[in-house]
Amino acid sequence: MAQVTFRDETATGRTLEEFTLPGLPERVSARELVRLRVREVARHNAAPSTRFSGLVTPDDAEAELNGYGLRTPRRIDWERQAGIAEKAFRRNGFILLVGDRQIDDLDEQIDLAGDPVVSFIKLVPLVGG
Repeated sequence: MAQVTFRDETATGRTLEEFTLPGLPERVSARELVRLRVREVARHNAAPSTRFSGLVTPDDAEAELNGYGLRTPRRIDWERQAGIAEKAFRRNGFILLVGDRQIDDLDEQIDLAGDPVVSFIKLVPLVGG
């Protein structure tokens, strides 16, 4: 099993958020990595608040420093967020790096044992979810 660090970065390389997930398979597809990254909504859904920090901007949210403001505390649909993130990847809305290698295909298999840092570099806001 692999331990992976997920990192959100700006186009200039500044880290916005970073967290580590243990117990992941050593080989996964890029699509699975994107879906795992978006599952951070589970932390929010465990205790919904008016603040959310994630890869995709939820519906009716406003950008704030290092996150998004929600009008009312509510649960967020992670599957909708994952679909939006996959579409954004295909439209170059963000760059996915594993180690120092850019991933271009969601179906590409990734060896997490060799490259345990996965970076998401947002190029445009990922909205709706």
